[in-house]
Parts: sequence; C-alpha cells; structure tokens
Amino acid sequence: MLDANLKQQLSQYLGMLREPIELVASLGEDAKSAETRELLSTISEPSDKVSVSFDGDDARKPSFEIRRASNPQACVRFAGVPLGHEFTSLVLALLWAGGHPPKVEEDVLTQIRELEGDYEFEMYFSLSCHNCPDVVQALTLMALNNPGVKATLIEGGAFQTEVEDRGVMAVPAVFLDGAMWGSGKMDVAEILARLDTKAGEKAAAKLAEKKPFEALVIGGGPAGAGAAIYTARKGFSTGIAAERMGGQVQDTMGIENFISVPYTEGPKLASALDAHIAEYDIDTMPLLRAKKLIPSKDVGGYHEVVFENGASLKARSLILTTGARWRQLGVPGEAEYQTKGVAYCPHCDGPLFKGKRVAVIGGGNSGVEAAIDLANIVGSVTLIEFDTQLRADQVLVDKLKSMKNVTILTNAQTTEVTGDGSKVNGLKYKDRASDEEKTIELEGIFVQIGLVPNTEWLKDSGVELSNRGEIVIDHKAATNIPGIFAAGDATTVPYKQIIIAMGEGAKAALSAFDFLIRNEAPAEIAQGAQEAAEAVA
Repeated sequence: MLDANLKQQLSQYLGMLREPIELVASLGEDAKSAETRELLSTISEPSDKVSVSFDGDDARKPSFEIRRASNPQACVRFAGVPLGHEFTSLVLALLWAGGHPPKVEEDVLTQIRELEGDYEFEMYFSLSCHNCPDVVQALTLMALNNPGVKATLIEGGAFQTEVEDRGVMAVPAVFLDGAMWGSGKMDVAEILARLDTKAGEKAAAKLAEKKPFEALVIGGGPAGAGAAIYTARKGFSTGIAAERMGGQVQDTMGIENFISVPYTEGPKLASALDAHIAEYDIDTMPLLRAKKLIPSKDVGGYHEVVFENGASLKARSLILTTGARWRQLGVPGEAEYQTKGVAYCPHCDGPLFKGKRVAVIGGGNSGVEAAIDLANIVGSVTLIEFDTQLRADQVLVDKLKSMKNVTILTNAQTTEVTGDGSKVNGLKYKDRASDEEKTIELEGIFVQIGLVPNTEWLKDSGVELSNRGEIVIDHKAATNIPGIFAAGDATTVPYKQIIIAMGEGAKAALSAFDFLIRNEAPAEIAQGAQEAAEAVA
C-alpha cells in the first residue's frame, strides 16, 4: 500500500514519538477493511511505541482509533483509508497522539484546552480534496487536546451510502452532534472562533492594544504577501489583516504558469507564502473581515479600518488586496442547492459525483479544465457556455472534445437550478439562437464563470470603484486617496493571475514606501522617533 519512499518517511516520523500510542481497528470483510489492516500493520512495524489491535467494535467498518496509551480519552477516529491528500493528516495524528508538539501557537492550544462543553464532530472528506486536510488536522488537534471534543473523520468514498443518506454533496462537510454545522475550508482558529463565544471579544481586545502601523495590508493572498514582504524589507512597521491567509489560492489545485515553478498546488504555494512572511517582522492578523474604511483627512495621517468584530486598526499607508471570489450564476435554485449539488470546486467535490451526471457552467479555461477533470470521474459531463464558442485555450478545447462522455452546449443561458427540495435534479437553460427553453437531468452542477471583487466594504469610503466593483488604480497602484494603494484581483489591473498579483503587490508596496518618505508622519510618530533617537544618542 505504501511505497518504499513513504515507508521510509513514516519510519522517520515515528522515531519522533515521545510516548506509546494505540491503534484500535474495527474491520469488516470488504476490500477497504483489508487495506486498512495492511496500512495499520505497516504503521506498527517501525516503532515499538506503536501497538495495533483489530478487535474494535465501532459501527463504521473500516475505521480505526488513534489514542494516547497513557490517556485513552485523547483520541481521534478515522473511517476509511486516509491516504492521498490525507496521508499528512494521518502522520500528524500519530505524532500528536505520541506527544510530539504541534506547530501551532501556544495561545491556540490554550484556547483548545480551555474550551468548555462536549462536542461530537463527524467530518466527511475526499482523498482528492485539497481543502479537507486543514479541517481534518484542526479537528484532530482539538480531539487530542481536549477530552470534551470527539472527532470522527470519514472518507466519503468508502461510505457512499452514508454520504447520500446524510445529503453530503460537497466536502469538507462537518457535522456537530448529528447536525450539519459547516462546510468548506476551515482552520483550527476559525473553528474555535465559532465554538468559543468570547473569541471575537478577545480578538478585538488584542487589536485595540496595537499601535498604528506605517503600512497595513488588508488581504492575505499573493498580492498581500508580496506587499507586506516589500514594506517590511524597507524597514516599515507592517501588518497584514486578512479573513483567510492565502486567499483564493487556497482553493486552487494545479498551478502550471507560475514562472520557474513548472507545477505546484494552491495550498503548497499558500504555505510557502506564510513561511516567507514569517521571515520578517510582520504582524499577521487572520480571521479579520474588513467592514469599513475611514480615510485620513490629512495627507500622511492615519487611515482607519474597522472590522466586523468591532475592532479597528490604523496606519499611515494602506494596501488593499482583498482579492475576489467565485462569481455565482444568480439564477433561481442556485443558493438553495449550494452544497446540495451546486458546487464551485471540482477537485474537492468531484469524487462525490462518481458515475453521476453533472454540468459545468462556463467555457473559459477554468470551466474547460473542470470538465476535463470531472469527465475522468463522473458518468457524463455537459459543459454549458453562454457565448457562441468556448473561450478556453485551444489545447484545452481539443482535449475536451476528445472525451467521449462530454457534451458541449454553446450559445446557452442557464436560467434555473432545479431540485427535489433536498438535492439538485437538473437545470434549465435557454437556447439563445431559438429562445427555446430546455431541461437537463443532472445530479451536480459546477459553476465556473469568473470572479467578483471583494470590495463591497469600500462602497461608501471614497475609494473610487469601477462599474464592476474593482478598485481603480493608476500605473503605480495608487487609488484616488493619498496613502491608499491596492493590488491584485480586487483592482482594475487586467489579467487576474497569481504571478501578476504578486508583482502588483510589490509595486503597491514600493509606491507606499515612496509616499511615506515624502510625507511627514503624524505628531505622535514623529515624537516617538525623536525620543528613540535621543535615547540612542
């Protein structure tokens, strides 16, 4: 099951165990149970700190519990075989159960341990989902550090009947105490923020203690990372406030046009950005969603950003990099059936539609790539494009047309998503040439029709926006307000690409640097600098 390379890596990791762990499996007579037995036997071989038994009586078969021998209450359960994207999650579960310290801030661990109450989590993942590992690892960390938290992590492909019975049509999907609780990518801080009723209050209090920044970046994607690194390298006090570090890159699977890197994946690139940011004295503030911008009345003065938790931050220069999100169809039924057949991530949710009929809406590169990927998994794919022809690169179009289970409809306008009240059963579209309305029977719909800038919070700020809601910038990434700059997918810069966003972030930072050195600081900053100089003298 594991090749020689993975076995060697596993052996090295298990050498880091500080105390014994127990693996207790509940198996049936099926092929997946046989795979689970083989996997657990392989895990137990290299280390005398790992014991395995196959006498578990859990109702889900195959499943296995990983628990600390000295404290069996510290445990987590996997149902299915956690390989693919979840192999790292499995290794971390083994290490954390065995006393190896997790690489998270101590205050996060403290918050986990102090969480009151009992929580029974069930989380569904797919082995090809790149958003699932964060949720799997977060729940694992919580279960191993708080006896009130129980977590069962379920590979949906191994329990398809259960998945269908519970109406799971998108992963990651999290149930709490038997009821649907959350879907989509979440890290441990986000989960704790939802469970800990005082989390927002605590975060706001911490922000209130922060002094004004010289440069504050709003948004943590490639543009934000580039901007923060460049301002920090210039010696300015720099902060990043972001709803989610990594931004939309976290939802991107294959990246093949990042120059000098032939291939990478979004979560890997996001992790690399985090690591690079950590090399500098940059104050990173996640889980902050901007609500309001109050520009300075004076050139060189403080701009203020108010966040949804009620806190605010001030800075002499702002760099807005809030990015964009997937554009929705805006037709009847779409919102009602999100996570019930309407999806936006083919890599995450495609395996849940194995052998079924799906549609992809959108004939650009994203839509055609999604249709190609899905055609290898599902029963059939119908690609629907509003224009009279597909707009994707020709090499992708040729590949799509070569696939036997794909139907392409152009000059077609999707008008409604239909369902039976619990899940999607089809869609309606209008043939734009004849005005005839037609219906397609489907089990899934993947929407791939472009992006919408995350700029609603700026509408009454005085920052100029285009008719598409994009932040209007000049060739130096400056907005119409002195001291406020912008970069990336939220702006009017053409071509929404990762590499362009990074470069625009660097440009915005250099423009902010130029602004800061040419405009006097507010009196208190100037006074502080003078006092520091006198102290050195």
